[in-house]
Amino acid sequence: MIHKIVRRPTVDDSHLPAHLSPLLKQLYARRGALTHECELVLKGLLRPETMKGLPEAAVLIADAMQANKSILIVGDFDADGATSTSVCMLALRMMGAVKVDYLIPNRFDYGYGLSPEIVAVAASKQAEMLITVDNGISSIDGVAAAKAFGMQVVITDHHLPGHELPAADAIVNPNQPGCPFASKSIAGVGVAFYLMTALRAELRTRNWYQTHGIAEPNLGTLLDIVALGTVADVVSLDANNRILVEAGLQRVRAGRCRVGITALLEVAKRNPARIVASDFGFAVGPRLNAAGRLDEMALGVETLLCEDMMYARRMAAELDGLNQERRELEVGMQQEALKSLEHLKLNEAELPWGIALFQEDWHQGVIGILASRIKDKYHRPVIAFADAGNGEIKGSARSIKGLHMRDLLELVNTRHPGLIIKFGGHAMAAGLSLKAGSFATFAKAYDNAVREQLKPELLTGELWSDGELTPAELNLEMAQLLRNAGPWGQAFEEPLFDGYFTIVQQRLVGERHLKLVLETQCGTVMLDAIAFNVDLHTWPDATINHARVVYKLDVNEYRGNFSLQLMVEQIEAM
Repeated sequence: MIHKIVRRPTVDDSHLPAHLSPLLKQLYARRGALTHECELVLKGLLRPETMKGLPEAAVLIADAMQANKSILIVGDFDADGATSTSVCMLALRMMGAVKVDYLIPNRFDYGYGLSPEIVAVAASKQAEMLITVDNGISSIDGVAAAKAFGMQVVITDHHLPGHELPAADAIVNPNQPGCPFASKSIAGVGVAFYLMTALRAELRTRNWYQTHGIAEPNLGTLLDIVALGTVADVVSLDANNRILVEAGLQRVRAGRCRVGITALLEVAKRNPARIVASDFGFAVGPRLNAAGRLDEMALGVETLLCEDMMYARRMAAELDGLNQERRELEVGMQQEALKSLEHLKLNEAELPWGIALFQEDWHQGVIGILASRIKDKYHRPVIAFADAGNGEIKGSARSIKGLHMRDLLELVNTRHPGLIIKFGGHAMAAGLSLKAGSFATFAKAYDNAVREQLKPELLTGELWSDGELTPAELNLEMAQLLRNAGPWGQAFEEPLFDGYFTIVQQRLVGERHLKLVLETQCGTVMLDAIAFNVDLHTWPDATINHARVVYKLDVNEYRGNFSLQLMVEQIEAM
């Protein structure tokens, strides 16, 4: 699908520092950056005391440590959950906690969150205090089960709460009612990090470190893990999150990161000295996530906890293998999904507004990625289902701008009581379960609801461009400047540019990647470019000599040499 190109308007950037280049000032201003947000230093972080529940949680954990209680971290099976778990495990060990362990629910056996079933597992481990990370805010029954076992429960989460909060001993979540913490987009690992800093301060007031003969830990050593989890969870990179991510990236570039992250960068063939946020998002994060998608996320956690480079490399290689398996599954499922849509001979007018897909042999751990890929191709909200056993199918949903997926599922549930067994999620992503025989009924009800809720013009995707670069700006120095001006990411998007070019050369590399040599309209600059996963019905085509290209400036590194390359987001024959 060719997306509509929308150029960002010129905005007032006079409030930004004068030392910034004119282009960079405009890029920052268009993304809403304020003056103080151009200097990403740790002293600029939001104060912990503004996070509701943080002092109470710190006191409870400190009390548990003094009483030598058994503390169990209950995480989630994605990268945010793994990094959150690792941050708490490492910080508690650094602060002298002796009886501390973690538990990650298996996606296929227990599902998400602090369920009564996972509490029973925690009880079998003689846990006396549970600390949830990246989950728990909706675990009403799970917390009740834990209290029945006599456990204390501290919830740390960042997901949106429901109408009822669990009866935990303390809740730390910036999105809970009455919390003044300004960064509502903080990831679960960020919340966990804030809790650990508050705990460190609480223990300081109790002379804990002197009493136990240990040095007060530098929790800044954990910021590489915090950065990884924040980027991998695709939360909005507001000013606070950008500070956390930049601090973590600096540790990696300086060679001071965890050996597990170094090993993951190695298998992904990324240079730690030149890492940027997108390397966490597209190289390290997926390999970490692969453990939770196909196997046990404990492998991911152990990689982050590891202190020995040899063992870290072994685990990173195993994660890399799982990620390759995930890719192969994903490619096969995507081909099957596209074939099922093409088999219906649907033109764009007949295509459902809300696409629902189901195949019995699809893998539960990959349907979220599949839904995302189909959404990107057709720019429509997509739900992909897989068999979950016990007469149920599980779906993973991905939405587009203008449609709140969880609210939509609530609408379908209200209109068709009993059709959906359970559901939950947010604006852009959600999960649900149906009875196996209800798919066709649900697909129709879902499509009808989408047609009611979504404006037709939102079915056309948009690419937001920062305009056209002059030939003088199309150089390696500018690419380096933009690379170093991040971190870029969700809601602080990496700059996209567009322009008209003459195609000098075009050839296919790999199976679906188009390698190009482009020339500016004035004929003064020749540029290397690459477009990934092109439409093979259109490209390559030697009769196409001119194109409108939407691209990012990229620094290509090969055998120690650096060159400018355009990363093509969209190419449209002219």
